[in-house]
Amino acid sequence: MTSPAMVALLVAAAFLAGLIDAIAGGGGLVALPALLAAGLPPHVALGTNKGQAVFGAASSAISFWRRGMVDRDRAALGFAAGFVGSCLGVWGVLAVPLRPLRVIVIVLLVIAATIVLARRRVEPRPRAMTPAARAAALAGIGLVLGAYDGFFGPGTGSMLVVAFSVVFGDGLTRASGNAKIVNLASNLAAMLLFAHRGVVIWNVALPMAAANALGAAAGAHLAVRNGDRLVRAVVLLVVAAIVVKLAVDLSR
Repeated sequence: MTSPAMVALLVAAAFLAGLIDAIAGGGGLVALPALLAAGLPPHVALGTNKGQAVFGAASSAISFWRRGMVDRDRAALGFAAGFVGSCLGVWGVLAVPLRPLRVIVIVLLVIAATIVLARRRVEPRPRAMTPAARAAALAGIGLVLGAYDGFFGPGTGSMLVVAFSVVFGDGLTRASGNAKIVNLASNLAAMLLFAHRGVVIWNVALPMAAANALGAAAGAHLAVRNGDRLVRAVVLLVVAAIVVKLAVDLSR
């Protein structure tokens, strides 16, 4: 299951995931299916995916923070809500038996892929909100999407960017920065809980983390005219392949 050849393939998938995430979002739709295709049980695949994803999330959050693209008055609440929501999501997924979880993973992969692939440009508009309303909206976004990230994960970053743009009227760059704070919290909480339960394979997660970071760096500097279209096609093919594999496994 974790032979050198298999680890090498997973590292390559992690590099591609980082590249895709930097260009179009949705890198988790490559990394998680790759782990599932390698034969890891869903709980272990989800845990190992978080073990590698948390490093990229931390790097991205720090980068946006240093560039002043994070609303610091929102950061603490967003982080706390994402952390708590993710804990609830992880506890939920660990309570689900293996066979039903396979069905849930198939459904969520299709939904997440649909959201990422069908996403259109978001036109941010300023929103007039009271401080209490802004805090409630931020807590709600963090809890709900944090819970989704802890339970499953792929597509969370894209959903957060859309949520911050639509609800708060953030420009896409600032929405990405604010999203990274919530995403870091949810990844960190999920990684800690999965690691505590012993479902993170670190000799796979750490090489994948390094490759993911390299892929993200390459993607950030990539200037290909039809890059987004190509990435979406790759994501669709990967998700379709893993859905078929899981469905076959389920029928046995």
